[in-house]
Amino acid sequence: MGRQFLAARVLQTAEARLANGGFRIPTYRGDAVAPPKHGREPAPAWLKAVAKVAPSETLTRPYPIQHTEPRERKSGRKLHPHRNMFRPTRIVHPEDELRRDFFRDHPWELARPRMLLELDGKDARHRDWSKGLRQPGMALSGECVVQRQLWLMENYGLSKQAAYDIARKEFYHLRHQEEVERRIALEEARMYGAYFGQDYNRVGMQLEDAAYERWKKWAADQIAQIDLQRAEAYSSVVDEAEDMETVGL
Repeated sequence: MGRQFLAARVLQTAEARLANGGFRIPTYRGDAVAPPKHGREPAPAWLKAVAKVAPSETLTRPYPIQHTEPRERKSGRKLHPHRNMFRPTRIVHPEDELRRDFFRDHPWELARPRMLLELDGKDARHRDWSKGLRQPGMALSGECVVQRQLWLMENYGLSKQAAYDIARKEFYHLRHQEEVERRIALEEARMYGAYFGQDYNRVGMQLEDAAYERWKKWAADQIAQIDLQRAEAYSSVVDEAEDMETVGL
């Protein structure tokens, strides 16, 4: 069975039917066609869209845009093209490597909650990383370090490690400042009579201790059952031996 080209000429077919008196509406019976109710039928809603973006009529896959130079492998005298020639290439941004290095050195920063809500979708254009890591409407995070490091590399010509050290020291200073402010606020609240319950670490430790106690009780019951089964097995062997002695075998 050959290839079907009907879908590729759907626009030409629709325009021809429209020029010859409009589209005919099929009824529930496959062999009958109902005539138009009000003369000429209007054009379908999808006709303009298909006219602007027509379906492709080529049978070959288009060669994707190359963002990086393809690597060619030499085998003897023949050059073999890359096996993923028609696969879209990977888009790599300069921030990817910087972001990977930062979160590799600071894995616990990934556990902090992040706010993904934006105002107009172009919030990055309103950031001025020449003023430091503190940006209006953006919480301090690892992304601030990455953008600050990239700005230092592009504007001051610093190496990746030198810019990383500068941005990292600024980040440590601001994190320490946040911790001091949080501790002072907690002490002031307690001084005025506020009461705070247990933190997440203490609650987690209590849950872990309770789970351990349940497991220890379950393990003790399992050990007792195994010892009882073992004792019953030995008692049955002793009883069989006594019965054999009684019979005189």
